[in-house]
Amino acid sequence: MRLRDRIAFVTGGGSGIGRAGAIAMAVEGAQVTVSDRDGAAAERVAAEIAAAGGRAEALALDMTDTPAVEAALAGTISRHGRLDVLHSHAGIQIEGRLEQVTPDEMDASWVLNVRSHFVAARAVVGQMRAQGGGSIIVTASNSGVQYDAEMIAYATTKHAAVAMVRQMAKDYARDNIRVNALCPGFVDTPFNAGFERQMGGRDRLEDYIAGAIPMGRFASVDEIAEAILYLASDASRFMTGHALVIDGGECL
Repeated sequence: MRLRDRIAFVTGGGSGIGRAGAIAMAVEGAQVTVSDRDGAAAERVAAEIAAAGGRAEALALDMTDTPAVEAALAGTISRHGRLDVLHSHAGIQIEGRLEQVTPDEMDASWVLNVRSHFVAARAVVGQMRAQGGGSIIVTASNSGVQYDAEMIAYATTKHAAVAMVRQMAKDYARDNIRVNALCPGFVDTPFNAGFERQMGGRDRLEDYIAGAIPMGRFASVDEIAEAILYLASDASRFMTGHALVIDGGECL
């Protein structure tokens, strides 16, 4: 097992990519804390892991609540004595160009797509240093390495997340703390709602996918989960500061 007896914490783990990554890490032997703003969704994922013979606990967690995030991570470290993997995944997608996005919407994008990752990473880096290392995975997007039409809040904050990951990686490489950005393209989850609204419906989004992505399809959550496992495990032990793009060639 690639993550035997590792301790992992996932934010936004109640559905989609977060859920798939949490399950994949548990299958590979990790003890996983599944957190989500929707506590019931987190409970369902933890129960699914337990039913398959894995180890998980669930936690309702609003990533905009700094004290709650800090307390949740401190509690996991206290219960298990260490934290080996943080997958900071929670995020928000607000569509629109400059005149269509309000300052409050830009602030909301910043809080979830950048600040929450900063808070979570800051809460665990001391423990990871003390134990001799760890892996921090921040979900950005391929929108963090390219630009999407009429997505100013999303693209801006995802570029910022990638830059922050690279800075943290530079600062903590000597402590054996690896920090990498997960950069998916279009994955078939409800998170695409913003793009669907922008393009005029699911059919038009599917037409875009077929034409604009060289591989001609969405990614599955399981394909992204394999990348999460790679970044979480020793297979990527000499990788840090990397934006791992998994988008079927869209950004080429």
